[in-house]
This record gives sequence, C-alpha cells and structure tokens, in this order.
Amino acid sequence: MSTPPVTDAARSGQQSFEGAKAQALIPQARLAGPMPWVLAIMVALTVLAAGAGLSLGNLAGDARSELSGGATVQILQADPATRAEQAQAAQEALQAMPMVEQSRQIPQDELDALLEPWLGESGDAETVPVPALIDVRLEGRADDAAIERLRQRILEVAPDARVDAQSDWLQPVFSALTSLQYVALALVLLLAVTSAAAVFLAARSALGNNRETIEIVHLLGGTDGQIAQLFQRAILRDSVIGGGVGLLLGLAAVLGLGYQFAALDSGMIGGGGLDWLDWILIALIPVLGVVLAVATARFTVLSAVRRML
Repeated sequence: MSTPPVTDAARSGQQSFEGAKAQALIPQARLAGPMPWVLAIMVALTVLAAGAGLSLGNLAGDARSELSGGATVQILQADPATRAEQAQAAQEALQAMPMVEQSRQIPQDELDALLEPWLGESGDAETVPVPALIDVRLEGRADDAAIERLRQRILEVAPDARVDAQSDWLQPVFSALTSLQYVALALVLLLAVTSAAAVFLAARSALGNNRETIEIVHLLGGTDGQIAQLFQRAILRDSVIGGGVGLLLGLAAVLGLGYQFAALDSGMIGGGGLDWLDWILIALIPVLGVVLAVATARFTVLSAVRRML
C-alpha cells in the first residue's frame, strides 16, 4: 500500500523543520546576542541580594541567640563607696539565685577602657560617675518574667540597681536588620520577574522576526510543541551561559564584601557569615533562573503561536 502524498509531505516538512532547528528561527540566539549578558547581570544581582539577605539573617539570629539569656545590672549611684557596696551585694545575690548561670562584675579598668574614646585618659570618675556593671547569664531566656524576678531580688540588696535584658538594647538594630532582609527578598523577587520579562520580550521579538518562517514550517507539519521546543533549546543555551557567568560575578562580589566586613574584626558582624546551606541556596539561583527562563519561553511561544496560526 502506497503512502498518501499528504503524509509524505508532512514527514518531509517535519524533517526539514527538525533539520533547520533554532538557528534558522532565532539567528541572534548565540553568545553574541544580548540575552546571555542580560541573564548574567540578573543572576549576578540576584546572587548578591540573596547573599546579603542570608548574611543579615545569620547575623540577627546569631546575635539573638547570644543575647537571649543575657542581662545587665547597673548600679546607678554617684557615691563610689555606696556604689561599690551595692555592686558587691548584688553580685552575691545573683550568685545565690538558681536561675543565674553565671555573673561577672566588670572591673573598673575595663570600664575605663570602654569610655576612654569619649572621656579620654583623664576622665574623672567623680566628675562623671560611671555605673558599676554586672554581666549576667541566665539558665533560660531573659524574657520579661525572668527579668522581673531578677529585678525584684536585686532591688532588695541594691536599691539603686537597674536590670535590663541585653537583647532590649539591640532591638532597634534587629528591627533594621529584619527590614533589610525584606528588602533583599523583594529585590530577589523583582529580579526574577525582570528576568522572566526579558525572556518574554526576547521570545516575542524572535517570533515576530520569524513569523513567515514559523507559518511555513507549521504548514509543512511542524507542531506548536516542536516550534516551542526549538525556542526552548535556544533559551536554554543562553540561560546556562548567562547563569554560569552571573554566578561567578555574584560570588566574586559576595566574597569580596565578606572579606571587607571580616576585616572590621567585629564580634557582631562575625556572626553574619554564610554556612554551607546558604552556599547551596546561592548555587541553586542560576539553576532556578534556567528553569524560569525555559518555562517562560515555552509559555510565550505556545501562546503566541496559537494566536498567530
């Protein structure tokens, strides 16, 4: 039985369609085109924003964990003798409390060293009274109930004492870090939308430039899925190249900034380092970018071709 001419024509058209591939439909889809560089910039900025957000989250978490059980007792008494007497009584009371893991009265020379940048070496303690400080570590969290029990006990022996949770001092800092984390997340989402929009415009532009070719290929037997697959291959190649370059650029920026902050030698900033899970999440950014680009290209091509033909 002979094969019908229509089927032979369809097969011939399909073979011609497969042989042409994306090069005939998207002649600008190679590295010389703008798409890989656009995606590289988007991925680099996304890596930088994600790295900053993760680092801020680690910094805030580490600080909260370190200060969660900390409290500070200040003896606000101008008379040095009375201040020293109340500080000693408060220290003894703290050491006798089961809820206190450890307590340490800060020596006067350490307080003088802390205040030296503001008062200078000739700072007179009698002219500018410096409160006696006791650093306290509790067995559990320094919540409001724990601080209140601590305050009631200390005031019995040191009427001029003031008890504060150490985390309260940095609450404005924690709020600012949380806001910056939200900004970083918003930037990541915005860059993802921008990348999808760039792929959408590139696919629509390629479709418009090759409208006649697509119509002929479709008449010769090429299906919508085959046409979309050709665009997917071109976008896949561009997104892989752009994602790899963007990842390298973003990692270089993140490592450079990390080195600069590490040089500050600050205990609080030291808690903002990235751990292995953070690096895995950052490494997944170009992979997610490739998936987003290919999915966007397929959706764009399929929807446009169905309206075109």
